[in-house]
Amino acid sequence: MKGIRLVYVLLDGIGDLPHPLLNDLTPLEAAYTPNLDALARNGAMGKVISVGKGIAPQSDIAVFNMLGYSFKDGSYVGRGVIESIGCNIDFRDGDLALRGNFATIDDKLKIVDRRAGRVISSEEAKAVCKTLRDNIRFSDKDASIALEPTIAHRVVIRLRHAKMKLSDKITNTDPAYDKIDGMGIAKDTTGEMFVQKSAAEEDSDQARTAAKMLNEFTTQVVQLLRDHPVNRARIAAGKKPMNCIIARDSGNRYPHVDPIDKKHGISVGCIVDMPVEIGISKVLGMKMFQAGDVNDYEEKAKVAAKSLKSVNAVYVHIKGPDEFGHDGDARGKKKNIEDIDKRFFGTLMNELKGSSTAIVVSGDHSTPCVKKGHSDDPVPLLVSGSMVKQDGSARFTENYAKRGNLGLLMGADVLSTAIKMVAG
Repeated sequence: MKGIRLVYVLLDGIGDLPHPLLNDLTPLEAAYTPNLDALARNGAMGKVISVGKGIAPQSDIAVFNMLGYSFKDGSYVGRGVIESIGCNIDFRDGDLALRGNFATIDDKLKIVDRRAGRVISSEEAKAVCKTLRDNIRFSDKDASIALEPTIAHRVVIRLRHAKMKLSDKITNTDPAYDKIDGMGIAKDTTGEMFVQKSAAEEDSDQARTAAKMLNEFTTQVVQLLRDHPVNRARIAAGKKPMNCIIARDSGNRYPHVDPIDKKHGISVGCIVDMPVEIGISKVLGMKMFQAGDVNDYEEKAKVAAKSLKSVNAVYVHIKGPDEFGHDGDARGKKKNIEDIDKRFFGTLMNELKGSSTAIVVSGDHSTPCVKKGHSDDPVPLLVSGSMVKQDGSARFTENYAKRGNLGLLMGADVLSTAIKMVAG
């Protein structure tokens, strides 16, 4: 096992459905991907249900599953906690951490854009969060808040009460997601959506207090941002105002799991960019390798190849395709896939030329452009390398995945299955 060399690439939101703007092909099918196709011809394919049948998962729980951690017993701590760890917020058991989105709403709390146009500078986010931190006051003097902007529209919220541990059994104010057994589950977002009022899901002071704090936070955010200088400037520039924060995936305890090296019997490093993926890597004890910004695909490929000098396997998370799926931009997703194929996979294959390194490619979930959100559709899986018995796959697509010899796998079994195949 110690001689294994493996690059494990998760393409965020890569799975898709046929789209009319692509002649009823998926973005993967429509894209020109000579490097991924070469890998497919040198390997075997299958399809993956990352979390569970009928579940349209968020990236956090999906990535945990794709790394071998299923949380079937309902013990998952929630995305808010993972992101708070990822951005180094002071979090203790009994605090309540939530993931937030800057959003654009109208006067009736109807959500115009869940991501406030997605293009938000760090200066804008920091200025808005400073205003909120300086001015939000809870009716309960023992209540306090920490607020940290991360990347673009993303925010981490931490609620704390000086005299009680807060319950995580409260509902989201973000209507696009439900929470089941701690896991964030995507809902249908094709209709009108309004900011929701959080409610306690259990009969306890800890839950009622947590819901009340979140609702007071939401109300004050709307008031404080209605005429904020940042939003006046954004509106003058033709941009959508960031005049609300919608929250989801509350959690109130630090996670404790086996380190990934112990779980799989090999050393595993990672190349990740987003707060949630950084949080996951910290929780699992993965060695993190720095590789530029989110879209520095060549650098990520070069660092991935070099990292195998110090670890057996490196997990690389590539964000791009998911955002185009959420935006319903099928042509943009196709172009992004072609960019990743040329710049990441082309560079990676050149860097690894002549070596016995296996390359595993999959996704954390599907984000079909026609749905503009996560779905429960399976994602393609490819295990490629000289030690893998080829199954006749010619392209890395959903259709070849359906016919591949690997069949249908659950996400939590993918990495262990790939390791066994590579180890022979």
